[in-house]
Amino acid sequence: MRAIIWFIRLLLFFLLFGFAIKNDHLATLNFYFGGQWQLPLVFVILLSFAAGALLGVTATLASLIRQRREISRLRRQLERAERDRSDASAPAAAGDTRLPTP
Repeated sequence: MRAIIWFIRLLLFFLLFGFAIKNDHLATLNFYFGGQWQLPLVFVILLSFAAGALLGVTATLASLIRQRREISRLRRQLERAERDRSDASAPAAAGDTRLPTP
């Protein structure tokens, strides 16, 4: 199984490497106010992919942090409710053990 995974990784590497070699033409990126960069097309594609991945991770991280805060708030609320329930049941149990007075 390990050999198959390494074979797939090697195949993917060579496919991406071949893609990079085929797309070595210069691409011009024009910015505002006359600024421009000339980069190989493969770098433009790589930078676009990296920027998209970073944006996706950032969006996911924000919702993940929000969910963790909600989970910790709910856990504290549950612990408080369980503690209140055990405190309320303790005196009732102690009161049941007393003998009734005539």
